Amino acid sequence: MSAPAAGHRQPRAPHRVAGLRDIERDGRGLLFTGEQRGAFLTHLRSKLSDKHSGACAADELLAGATVPSKQLMAVAAEEVRERQQFVLLDEQQVAYRMVLNAVEKAKHADHKEVVIVTGGPGTGKSVIALQLLGELYRRGVPALHATGSQSFTKTMRKVAGARKREVQDLFKYFNSFMTAEKNSLGALICDEAHRIRETSANRYTRAELRTGRPQIDELIDVAYVPVFFLDEHQVVRPGEMGTVAAIKAAATRRGIPCHVVPLDSQFRCGDSDAYVHWVVRLLGLEPGGPVEWEPDGRMQVLVVDSPQEMEAFLEARRAQGYGARMSAGYCWRWSPEPKPGQPLPADVVIGDWARPWNLRGDRSISGAPPAALWATDPAGFGQVGCVYTAQGFEYDWSGVIIGPDLVWRGDRWVTDRAASKDPAFKRSTPDAHVDRLIRNTYKVLLTRGMIGTVVYSTDPETRAKLRELVDGRPGARASAVVGV
Repeated sequence: MSAPAAGHRQPRAPHRVAGLRDIERDGRGLLFTGEQRGAFLTHLRSKLSDKHSGACAADELLAGATVPSKQLMAVAAEEVRERQQFVLLDEQQVAYRMVLNAVEKAKHADHKEVVIVTGGPGTGKSVIALQLLGELYRRGVPALHATGSQSFTKTMRKVAGARKREVQDLFKYFNSFMTAEKNSLGALICDEAHRIRETSANRYTRAELRTGRPQIDELIDVAYVPVFFLDEHQVVRPGEMGTVAAIKAAATRRGIPCHVVPLDSQFRCGDSDAYVHWVVRLLGLEPGGPVEWEPDGRMQVLVVDSPQEMEAFLEARRAQGYGARMSAGYCWRWSPEPKPGQPLPADVVIGDWARPWNLRGDRSISGAPPAALWATDPAGFGQVGCVYTAQGFEYDWSGVIIGPDLVWRGDRWVTDRAASKDPAFKRSTPDAHVDRLIRNTYKVLLTRGMIGTVVYSTDPETRAKLRELVDGRPGARASAVVGV
């Protein structure tokens, strides 16, 4: 058979696209191959008018309100609410009922209220958020769930919307409401609200939308009852503005009542309030300075002398059926992700021990899960997680590597911004702000474990201080307990 003439493309055999014909079997789609260009144009002419401009319709679509359909609301009520296996306790019930009562009042009196729910890691903020979403849809109230975390939002979509793709659309990002109609929702549930940013604009935002409007204002405006779940000690990036004071100030400017509900009961970290308070004191996030860890029978704390020791201990726990992850401060650079099939670059190097960071993209490479699933996919153990993939999640055993950006010197912590490789830290970020963000980062990492935390510092003096606090005497070793 002779080759096709130069400049002419050989028609593609119909069987080459046979698999794509499944698109047409559900009656919702049509498929046209490149050789059917004429048929495609004929179809478009039968559906589109060449006499009327579509500009108005396009503008109306772009400015459309983000309101779920009634059909979606019915599906969400079933999928989100009935999939929940949690019972709300004590102050969780207070927060839950306050939001529902505010929504009922807003519906009957046509007025707005803001509710802020504060609490540390494991106090049940996300559980309440999901329970609210399901209950609101059961009542026919249009509501959406929003976060500022890609990992958290994608995981919520996967968990809550596993059986119904429509339910995945209930989970948005904080920057999804730049053009949303005011009060188009009955409620907006803002989870991980400490990650609210100054504005929703980013490098991809169209010029006409770069108004400088505060993101908090967008979130308050879109719903009759915006609800903010937050932990101020989890602000870890410059530009994150999610604090009680900032939200209350935004509500006050609009004359909107604002209610704050604190959550105190601890359900993460072995239900150990003592451990969470110990971490906060350790890092100087509350006054009084570090104190010795007093074992409470709920949470285990170990200090190790090397990353090898940490990894061996966690591997032993995994062999017993427990989940485990290793995470670290952002003190090592990230290499570009490799092509599929190539090994991951081992960027986290400590002596002769080296491991890769978690992936940054949305696809699995060389057996490692995408970034959003690092904390929940068992294959995530092979990589070292950063704060952005660990935040919002929990696992049985947490190994935390404290890098050279936070060291103990004499009688205090010293943060070294030069040791941080986090690109979010700009030259314009004040030293005091960087100091707080680094401490908050380690607070997040140290409070992911449900059963225990294993800590290693790259700095000898810091390791000695940690041993003193955990084991009660300077220089005490943890290797004796590594085999427990």
